[in-house]
Amino acid sequence: MTASRGLLKIGDFARVADTNLRTLRYYEELGLLIPARRSRGGFRYYRRTDVHRVRLIRDLQELGLHLDRIRVLIAGPDASSDREGYRRCVHEALAEHERLLVARMDSLEEQRGKVRAALAKLEECRHCVHSPCPENNFCEPCLTTGRALPEHLSALYR
Repeated sequence: MTASRGLLKIGDFARVADTNLRTLRYYEELGLLIPARRSRGGFRYYRRTDVHRVRLIRDLQELGLHLDRIRVLIAGPDASSDREGYRRCVHEALAEHERLLVARMDSLEEQRGKVRAALAKLEECRHCVHSPCPENNFCEPCLTTGRALPEHLSALYR
């Protein structure tokens, strides 16, 4: 690992951050990630803890935020900000992340409920004499109960 005063050269940092050089350069171009320093030859060096920033960017992207919004969110205060201003900026970023996580968890729980309903109905279907086919509209509605199939089961019966 090539280091300069405890810093990681861009290639080593990319491996540690589980990303690639192109992504790191793109993040730099967008102002999302700034190398701790550059060598005289132009090599970028990063702090080991910069990996946390790369992971946060990735996490926020996975939650649906666009890079422009992430840049604003993690930009932090300008140099003239006082300590309280800095704290407010960091709090805003963390609160936004929390809100996105709660929304994602709610969405996942909703999906999980749909999968559970489909699995339960599929278990009921185990003893049914009917088989889903075009002639019976793929058991929609259920030929035994007369009710609509759970959404995820219906989606797979085609």
